[in-house]
Amino acid sequence: MAKKTARKPAAKKYLDFHGRMVMVGFGSIGQGVLPLILRHINIKPEQITIITDDMRGGEKEAERFGIEYVEKRLTESNLRSTLDNRLGQGDFLVNLSVEVASTALIELCQKKGVLYLDTCIEPWPGGYSDPNLSVSRRSNYALRDTMLKLKQRHKGGTTAVVAHGANPGLVSHFTKQALVNLARDTGVKTPVPTTREGWGRLAQRLGVKVIHIAERDTQVSPKPKEVGEFVNTWSIDGFVSEGGQPAEMGWGTHEKTMPPDGKRHTFGCDAAIYLNRPGLLTQVRTWTPIEGPFHGFVITHNESISIADYLTVHDGKKVVYRPTVHYAYHPCDQAIISMHEIAGKNLKQQKRQRLIVDEVTSGRDELGVLLMGHKKGAYWYGSQIDIHEARSLVPYNNATSIQVVAPVLSGIVWALENPNEGIVEADEMDFRRNLEICMPYLGPVVGKYSDWTPLQGRGELFPEDLDKSDPWQFKNFRVV
Repeated sequence: MAKKTARKPAAKKYLDFHGRMVMVGFGSIGQGVLPLILRHINIKPEQITIITDDMRGGEKEAERFGIEYVEKRLTESNLRSTLDNRLGQGDFLVNLSVEVASTALIELCQKKGVLYLDTCIEPWPGGYSDPNLSVSRRSNYALRDTMLKLKQRHKGGTTAVVAHGANPGLVSHFTKQALVNLARDTGVKTPVPTTREGWGRLAQRLGVKVIHIAERDTQVSPKPKEVGEFVNTWSIDGFVSEGGQPAEMGWGTHEKTMPPDGKRHTFGCDAAIYLNRPGLLTQVRTWTPIEGPFHGFVITHNESISIADYLTVHDGKKVVYRPTVHYAYHPCDQAIISMHEIAGKNLKQQKRQRLIVDEVTSGRDELGVLLMGHKKGAYWYGSQIDIHEARSLVPYNNATSIQVVAPVLSGIVWALENPNEGIVEADEMDFRRNLEICMPYLGPVVGKYSDWTPLQGRGELFPEDLDKSDPWQFKNFRVV
């Protein structure tokens, strides 16, 4: 088992930044990343402005650091007038908001020569839940497809880093490191790939059939969840929004049958499918080193599509290799109860929210990538940071948020170091540089092999429809 435990990071300044920085949104991630920006980028507080519709308790932090904040909701009608005088050539927009369209912000930034980063591709309000849109059009696949079209129009433009938090984002870098480790440990001699095709060929050569973004959050608060409130360790609005979208996954070439409720999209890259069922109600079997086997929710995320697309291998126009890729998430136990309550009310969110950061007393967030189907069975690589170490490393964070804010920082630094790359996803970035910046904030970073498969202990007490000839079929993972 490869294990690397982070030490307390030095306050290293990666570079100087003389422009203006606008942070849109100041929830748990905005509040968590601000100390890191000030710690590792040579920037003065007066260069930073926060624009958000709700400070969410962050007023004291902003005042402590001397950061100006403007409480205003960005809309389609006021976005340009609000931002025009605050952004210009060489400035940076850090988008950590919900319900502010990423594409609208990026188009503005491309026009003005402004660097950009976000942690997911957000639509305007209603993009996730408009019943007039088809299920396919309410998907992350559709949001990404729109972004890819924008990417083609702005080749060579100012760098815009899209979907670069923990996941999506950090897990794409974990995937590349896991592939390198797996090649080393199975005796596959190969240089570290430098191209998209090279990474796909390596994953194919190693026999990787399935990649789970496997996460188990065990953080707890001593205060029980009350009826009518949603409790979580990170953005509740973000979680509920993506949980109400269809379950989505990159669809592998090894899969024999489409799920009964599975559908292909009629547009785009065709690297993924969706289920006619929300992710909040869809579970799969998965595994992490500390937790062992558990059921995780197939919450849709950009990385489920982008990693599968990036690792696709073609022979001419024919797709000859692609792994199945999706999220398998077990949030903190109080969020599970909150999800159960919301499911019983047809996904109508509770009126009250409680984001647990300071009140967490114990637990960790075990987040990594689980590569399966290769010679050694299953290999998990990721972060196992606990709440106590997270607090010792950066204020205003818990074990979940710190795994997001570290790659937000690394994405900002990478964009400043590479300012003319146009619109890029995490899979296209330098994984080593990003991991170098993130690693001091991830706690123990572990690589662990396992003989676990989704068939273990199955069919003993009740009959099940299983494919025992290939344990890595999606039907074997799915909880029905």
